[in-house]
Amino acid sequence: MNQTERISSEKRHVLIQGGRVAAPGGRLIRADVLIDAAGLIAEVAPGIVPPAQAALVDASDSLVVPGFVDCHQHLDKTGVLRFAPNPSGTLQGAREAFATYARQAPPEDIFRRASKTIGRCMAHGTTAIRSHVNVDKDAGFNGIEALAQLRADWADRMALQLVAFMTPHPGQDLDWLAANIDRAAASADAVGGTPAVAEDPDRYLDLIFQAAADRGLPVDLHMDEHLDPTRLHFDKVFERVRRFGMQGRTVLGHTSVLSALPSAQFQRIMAKILELEIGLVTLPAANLYLQGRDAEQLPPRGLTRVAQLLRAGVPLATASDNIEDPFVPTGSGDMLEMARWTLLAGHLKGDELATTYDMITAIPARLMGLDGYGIEKGNPANLNVMHADDIDTLVAGGPVASSVFAKGRLVCRSAQSEIPLAAGSLQPC
Repeated sequence: MNQTERISSEKRHVLIQGGRVAAPGGRLIRADVLIDAAGLIAEVAPGIVPPAQAALVDASDSLVVPGFVDCHQHLDKTGVLRFAPNPSGTLQGAREAFATYARQAPPEDIFRRASKTIGRCMAHGTTAIRSHVNVDKDAGFNGIEALAQLRADWADRMALQLVAFMTPHPGQDLDWLAANIDRAAASADAVGGTPAVAEDPDRYLDLIFQAAADRGLPVDLHMDEHLDPTRLHFDKVFERVRRFGMQGRTVLGHTSVLSALPSAQFQRIMAKILELEIGLVTLPAANLYLQGRDAEQLPPRGLTRVAQLLRAGVPLATASDNIEDPFVPTGSGDMLEMARWTLLAGHLKGDELATTYDMITAIPARLMGLDGYGIEKGNPANLNVMHADDIDTLVAGGPVASSVFAKGRLVCRSAQSEIPLAAGSLQPC
């Protein structure tokens, strides 16, 4: 990419010229993108005449794609691996490790670690994140209060949503969660939890759905993140989706157990998911790492039925989940990397690379209810200019060089990119 004029931090128009623009519906069109001084997309068309004093970006060898969306993270946990080891490598081991750490983790530590991870995610082109944040007897409100401040501090660059993750632990009754869920929901953009761990799943789910309904918030659950076909909670969730009117406003993460069910039982559950307009999120990094360690042979992949769900029309996103903590000891914040993991581990095929691109763009944007997402006139200019031939090659191998725009402002670029940084923006990635 060549830059014909330095982009400054002052408010003015930016014209991205001659790129292959990812239009709604997945089409690539050769067009210019004009960003106005307010950071909104003013026009998408070929041959736009640059306004006076506009900064010009030559994208003739690049794709122009919407910012990536990571709709399931745990920013309160990110980066704590060295403080909270998980010798067993299991899900329960990770829960116990973080619970021990959370009892003494100060808010400033959470804020610092989460800020670092958000910066890494943005460097790879992510402009929206939904983070689940533990609220329980161990973590208290340290996590959600720290991340609420972070949400405000990053509002000019990142759309950050918080899920009040009301976390049950063995031996903890639900009275504490019941007494504190309203306070947690007041700081949140959604309400969530993990019914498979609750000692009384019915009461627990009622607490979550009632709190969400009272505040007009969606529900986002960790759903049956295990491989035991005898422990299912889907029908309990379906009943509450109907009762509380949460059709189209409920998201279920993981759903690993679906891969352990006979086909007929899976088909019945999938039909209900479609009927109730429930969205799903697969988390391949966590499920590959944590699930199936006790298998004596043919250890499972641990993911949900990714290929079947997508081909049936279920809105299924993919996301990072945890980054460098007891649940997932690796992670870069690169959603293109997660798309590749999803294709490989989810039994998708080489001709479905573009499907995994949808799983980190339009689908999670829909599940998060993001207004004004995509490269269309009037939307915020949250987009990436990425050196790649087409969507398939972008997903398969990543960009040769990239630049990230958030609300019209150049906030990051790869080291290979020739586009200089705006004054006052993030450092080169």
